[in-house]
Parts: sequence; C-alpha cells; structure tokens
Amino acid sequence: MVNLSGVFGSKELSVGVDVSFDTATSNFTKYNAALSLTYPDLIASLHLNNHGDTLTASYYHLVKSHSSTAVGAELSHNFPRNESTLIFGSQHSLDPHTSVKARFNNYGMASALVQHEWRPKSLVTISGEVDTKAIEKSTKVGLSLVLKP
Repeated sequence: MVNLSGVFGSKELSVGVDVSFDTATSNFTKYNAALSLTYPDLIASLHLNNHGDTLTASYYHLVKSHSSTAVGAELSHNFPRNESTLIFGSQHSLDPHTSVKARFNNYGMASALVQHEWRPKSLVTISGEVDTKAIEKSTKVGLSLVLKP
C-alpha cells in the first residue's frame, strides 16, 4: 500500500489531495481532493471524496464578530445515488458564555442547541432535533455536561 497526501497553498487558498494505491492489486483504494478559500469573515471549500463519488461545497460567513453571529451552508451530491443534501445553519452568542446554534436540511430535519460555559472549559448543552416532515415521531432531546478541572 502506497499512501500520498499533501496540501499546498497560501494563507487564503489551499489545495490538498489524499491518495492510496494498493500495489498488490494495482488499484487506487482512496482518492480525495479539496480546495479551500479562507478570509477573516468567510471560509469556502470544495471537496471531492469517496473515489470521486461525493462532491461537497460548503460556505461559512461571520456576520458580526462581536456576537459570533454566523451563517453557513453545505451542499453535498452523491453521484452514484444521484442524491443531494442541502444544510443551512446559523449561530449566535447571547453573551460571552452562552451560544445558540440551529440547522435545517432539505429532508426536513431541524435541530438546535443552547450551550453555556459556566466555568472555564466546563459546559452544559441542551439540544433537540425534530423531523418536520414526520412531526408525529418523537423529538430527540439531549443534555451534555462537560467538566474540566
């Protein structure tokens, strides 16, 4: 097995590849490629993964830095299944220790969380997810507690 991976670029633009070649069978077992643009208020990327079967484009934009308000989107297309997934998301800091995040996808799944840092590196998070196309199904609710000394 021969593995090759690398990234080159600058502060704003980077390009990377990850390739594996099985010398016994003379087949590529993995090949992925990515392109990324990074600026102070936005990040955009394009990924080709799973032997070229999946193409994913993502975008993250910081709207207000003082409140960490940001929006993002990801579009992923699987070529063999001819299936696409679109996800929109947003985040906002209510105060320096509390943040709110939400996301919604084209299959009707909506989720949200509230996270509070009550001590340095100690977090409590409440999250929920609902299938808006099958509202009669039970909603998922989660609670997480992270304690750091």
